[in-house]
Amino acid sequence: MRNSYIALDLETTGLRPDTDRILEIGAVKVEEGEVTGTFSTFIDCGIPIPPFISELTGITREMVLGSPSLKEGLTAFLDFSGEEVLLGHNLSFDYGFMKQNAVSLGFSYERKGLDTLRISRCCLPGLPKKSLDQVSAYYGIPQEHHHRALDDALTAARIYERLKEEYSEVYPELFEPSALNFKVKKASPITNSQKVYLRDLLKYHRINDNVKIEELTKSEASRMIDGIILKYGRMKR
Repeated sequence: MRNSYIALDLETTGLRPDTDRILEIGAVKVEEGEVTGTFSTFIDCGIPIPPFISELTGITREMVLGSPSLKEGLTAFLDFSGEEVLLGHNLSFDYGFMKQNAVSLGFSYERKGLDTLRISRCCLPGLPKKSLDQVSAYYGIPQEHHHRALDDALTAARIYERLKEEYSEVYPELFEPSALNFKVKKASPITNSQKVYLRDLLKYHRINDNVKIEELTKSEASRMIDGIILKYGRMKR
């Protein structure tokens, strides 16, 4: 039964670790069942934030501008979390993003983890939905800022403590951390021709999104070019 861990939650620009970006990292350090530290940072992701993500999270491009880069934010999180076991609600999602980005920056990232979604599915079969907000409502755990990283990480930790209190003797194996697995997908960097075309396209349509073109991958650049053409049209020579 695990009493010490790092509860982790991320907000991202989408669902795919190989093509989407981390917007916010939130984490809570729990030792012997007590919160002993917190970590929270925006990440200047270098690309426009999809409108539906801003609507869901409340995070806008203006909020993340000037925030730490991915490398700075990830390094700070790794210093905070050390080698500790991770905990999260649907942890495989957050771990996938963390590992994909850690490896791309040259870090090794192998961890064990505990998933409160998996535990909830076993221990709360009568609850129709096992989402973070539904399980927290079931236990009467207040959430001030749902879909914000630090608040969701803290909620996951509180859910785990309640589940552990009620079910650790019945299902002790659920409360033992297991190895987390995620296969990193190699991303190709943006090509020189994409850089030139994207800069020309942004200039032609007078678009100022503070895009960090040099940091884009080949697939990200392709999607951005297609999105601009779909919305504004091609350049007329």
